[in-house]
Amino acid sequence: MDPDRFNRAVYVISVAAELAGVHPQTLRIYERKGLVDPARTGGGSRRYSDADIALLTRIQQLTNEGMNLVGVKRVLDLEARVADLEVRLERAHAEVSSAVEATHRKYRRDLVPINQSVTIFKRQS
Repeated sequence: MDPDRFNRAVYVISVAAELAGVHPQTLRIYERKGLVDPARTGGGSRRYSDADIALLTRIQQLTNEGMNLVGVKRVLDLEARVADLEVRLERAHAEVSSAVEATHRKYRRDLVPINQSVTIFKRQS
């Protein structure tokens, strides 16, 4: 899916609530609790994106499992932190791989061929 489209706020609150399977008032509560932050039009109306709908679905999943909203907020914060750390780790892996490859190229460039002659050594008794 196009990331711009995924983050484009297009759904009014009633449509977002229906897509997420909750009442519009529930979305207002989630917003007050800091769980979701929908975009606003110039007139102040809420607009939800597909990313917001995915987040609302995740919130519903957690609350259906018996978690309260404070717990949900903590889980969402931790999931966001894990996602950020995974991106940073992947970036670090790429940087390390690049540095190792550059070092190997440098070593190969610095290698000097040696004579491939055979020398026989005899042990003296």
